[in-house]
Amino acid sequence: QVQLVESGGGLVQPGGSLRLSCAASGSIFSIRIMAWYRQAPGKQRELVAKISGAGSTNYANSVKGRFTISRDNAKRTVYLQMNSLNPEDTAVYLCYIADGPNDYWGQGTQVTVSS
Repeated sequence: QVQLVESGGGLVQPGGSLRLSCAASGSIFSIRIMAWYRQAPGKQRELVAKISGAGSTNYANSVKGRFTISRDNAKRTVYLQMNSLNPEDTAVYLCYIADGPNDYWGQGTQVTVSS
């Protein structure tokens, strides 16, 4: 069994920053992809950023230049540094990992950008 524990969400003013973390534990085989998705009320879940085991990254166009994804393989942890946040970034942010043939999701952490 694999558990993903997210942290770092909260309330921030427009223009502010937050750093999300997601730590994986349990019966992990070999994590290939680590990623962050988000889902806002009434909207579909969307990919925010992903990072491969080799460190290659991809970002949604809406967050390019503002968000940075990184991973610490020894700690089995993925991070999302979010800068210049705006109200459109308000959503539940979910951690995702592809571990061998299996996919796992975290429970999500709320990010609210509001003045």
